[in-house]
Amino acid sequence: MPSEPARSAQRVVSAESTEMARPRTTKAALRLRLFVAGNAPNSVRAIANVRAICAQHFAGRHELEIVDMMISPQRAMADGIIVTPTLVKVSPLPVQRVIGSLDDTRQVLQALGCT
Repeated sequence: MPSEPARSAQRVVSAESTEMARPRTTKAALRLRLFVAGNAPNSVRAIANVRAICAQHFAGRHELEIVDMMISPQRAMADGIIVTPTLVKVSPLPVQRVIGSLDDTRQVLQALGCT
């Protein structure tokens, strides 16, 4: 039986991002999309790491979508994703991508242009 990340991987929005439904007049919210491959170890680590990064650095002002390529391969293809895990900063522009398990928080923040 698959663990939690695979069952809910088509669209997972973190608890913090539910606030995104309310109109905001402040700085544009951070929108991230993480592409994973089922319960692969790197995918599971990337999910945990991106959630921790968001909670620590972007609490209440981010939206996180997790897309499992095993469930939605067409979505990954449409976004040009061929390697997992891949984190995509959708907004604010410019779009940025980070590949890997996202273990190094400083490098992830730098790559996303958030430092």
